[in-house]
Amino acid sequence: MRSRRDRSLRACRVLIAVAVCAVMVSPLYWMVVVAFSSRAELLGGALRLWPRSFTTANFERVLAAFPVATWFGNSVAIALVVALITVGVSVLGGYAFGHLRFRGSTALFLLSVSTLMIPVQVIMVSLFRLVTGLGLYGSYWAVILPTSASAFGVFLARQYMLAIPRDLLEAARIDGAGQLRVFAYVVLPLSRPLLAVLFFMSLLGSWNDFAWPLIALKDNQLFTLPIGLLYLQGQFGSDYGGTMAFALLNVAPMVVLFLVFQRYFVQGFARSGIR
Repeated sequence: MRSRRDRSLRACRVLIAVAVCAVMVSPLYWMVVVAFSSRAELLGGALRLWPRSFTTANFERVLAAFPVATWFGNSVAIALVVALITVGVSVLGGYAFGHLRFRGSTALFLLSVSTLMIPVQVIMVSLFRLVTGLGLYGSYWAVILPTSASAFGVFLARQYMLAIPRDLLEAARIDGAGQLRVFAYVVLPLSRPLLAVLFFMSLLGSWNDFAWPLIALKDNQLFTLPIGLLYLQGQFGSDYGGTMAFALLNVAPMVVLFLVFQRYFVQGFARSGIR
């Protein structure tokens, strides 16, 4: 009787998981279908669950009309620099708040976390005045520097660092290792899942960022893919095939990256300090 109940519960969980997965994957699925469908099939209202014949005309039209390769390179460069700086700042801050004792550490940590309650739209005017005063307006650094530190990243790193046994760090110090050596040879090897999570989250956030790059960049040769998508929509109008093709080019790298780092991503959120 109990085994039958367990099987029923397991079946319900599987059905719920499949339903949730279908809801979440359906936008990406329709993006792929529209991107590879012909214009005649889209305008004729005969869109099916699967295109009658795959065509790359939408991709060819978009790539020929706009500097997509340049925008893609801009997105990669900005996202990588932002992700690397964010990972470094977050890991160092998390280690300091988690395992170092100094006066005012708790208050400073609470102050940094409290900034999460401030909407980014509130400080955009101040950020614009700051980057303009520093002479960075219209450059990559106007986008990179204001987004290269994350209070949530510091918070996540601190929570992960607390899962690393303090006795392990003390043993390394007894063996003669200093703070930097403990951090480099003990903490960092145990923090690979955390590094993957922070890298992917910051990379994804920077990759999809739209509002601030739109304000901070003025040359269309420096645009990122999200800004280019808006520019494309204004040019193409009702060309849904071209719009979805461009959107797929924007989404595909992040999907592939998540699939590659999925194992570390789950481990990092589970805060498993030692495997």
